[in-house]
Amino acid sequence: MRKPLIAVPMGDPAGVGPEIVAKAIASKEVTDIADCVIIGDQQVMENAIRIVGENLKIHTITDPAEGDYQPGILNLIDLHNVDMDAFAFGKVNGMCGKAAFGYIEKSIALANDGKVDAVSTTPINKESLRAGGVDFIGHTEIFGALTHTDDPLTMFETNGMRVFFLTRHVSLRQMLDMITKERIKDYVKRCLLALEKLGVKEGTMAIAGLNPHSGEHGLFGWEEVNEIIPAVEELQAEGYPVVGPIGADSVFHQAAIGKYNSVLSLYHDQGHIATKTLDFEKTIAITNGMPILRTSVDHGTAFDIAGTGKVSAVSMIEAIRLAAKYAPNFTK
Repeated sequence: MRKPLIAVPMGDPAGVGPEIVAKAIASKEVTDIADCVIIGDQQVMENAIRIVGENLKIHTITDPAEGDYQPGILNLIDLHNVDMDAFAFGKVNGMCGKAAFGYIEKSIALANDGKVDAVSTTPINKESLRAGGVDFIGHTEIFGALTHTDDPLTMFETNGMRVFFLTRHVSLRQMLDMITKERIKDYVKRCLLALEKLGVKEGTMAIAGLNPHSGEHGLFGWEEVNEIIPAVEELQAEGYPVVGPIGADSVFHQAAIGKYNSVLSLYHDQGHIATKTLDFEKTIAITNGMPILRTSVDHGTAFDIAGTGKVSAVSMIEAIRLAAKYAPNFTK
């Protein structure tokens, strides 16, 4: 049986993306479980391989079917879109932002065409995207637009604990206004469908509490009484495997030890703190609700150490591992 074939866009050339790609492709953890095709720039990748000191040979291809998938080979679709005379590590650069978008765009096209089984993304820089005239704020928005998906779902997975987010990049004040019964019901249904598509068909989703002790029946806030509990009760009546609200000080631990197959976090930091405290480097973002599977490292371009070879590739390796894990179920 063939290994899952994963497209890996190189990321912002001025960041640590090329270095974590080189380290990951050289690792036995990756070569044992997946075949990878890198979309990037050959000069940048050659430089990254030298910096990290890996023994890799670049094999340039135009299509994943041309790849030589064996240890020691980095299969590269070279978009040749970085002028090394205008390049510098660790700097916001419109050229690099535009190049990074090009790698993502090509990766999505390969996945949309069924030429790869999944995409595992590397860090990009929002300021560089903007400087390069790219009209997207980040990966999720790019994937949504290029796969014609209106509202992709973000899920974090960390050592088997899965966390979805009801709200993300809004203020806490705005978040409170978004905690509605109908929004919770819609998200739970979509999250459970996403889990099923990944092959997770057993177990129960838990809804995290919002207020201390889930509000204590209105003593510490009314969101649980007015919105969250009614949503859970209606979902249960419709046959959905969901419980809650469960106090946020315990629900993530309970999910981590296997009591729940997932948690719906109600706001950005609630879920981020839980996953990243459990294991920062192995917190991986999985974008669901699209026709293609995407996993991603959950760290930035690390401009401060770009070009030094110091960056850890643990997160990149884990992102590829999860893409390989879920791709066979996702593509059934």
